[in-house]
Amino acid sequence: MNLPVPPALILDAAGLDRFLAETRRDGLRLVFTNGCFDLIHPGHVGYLAEARALGDRLLVGLNSDASVRRLKGPDRPLVPERGRAEILASFRCVDAVVIFEEDTPRELILRVRPQVLVKGGDYAPAQVVGATDLPGWGGELRILPFREGYASSKLIAALGGNPRPKVS
Repeated sequence: MNLPVPPALILDAAGLDRFLAETRRDGLRLVFTNGCFDLIHPGHVGYLAEARALGDRLLVGLNSDASVRRLKGPDRPLVPERGRAEILASFRCVDAVVIFEEDTPRELILRVRPQVLVKGGDYAPAQVVGATDLPGWGGELRILPFREGYASSKLIAALGGNPRPKVS
């Protein structure tokens, strides 16, 4: 099932180049965040809205299915990448989504060069991939407060699944 999301919001490499060029041309403040976003919950929704409020455009880097499997185990993701991208792109606060194959978004962050890199409060600044690169272009790191009670892993466990199966 495809959501009524304009395809232009889910970017391929050429679309990302156009998005970045337009953002820079128009002098807009670009905010970037990333994640697996396997099960969207109220914590994600609030987090994305807060992130968007920090600038003019919000770009979300989304781990590919293969990347999620490597990070979370063979039973994840629960929702395939296209579906996760469509859900994210349907939010008014998200300006674009780009799927990345690597385990971390570092290469994408270096390409995007956001003015603001955002992560949730479950990360310490030293743990944020790309944070040490930000000074190179005058970017800033923002850690948003963690919303207690919401975590995909907890939701999966509550449904009787194993959120992090052991990979042998």
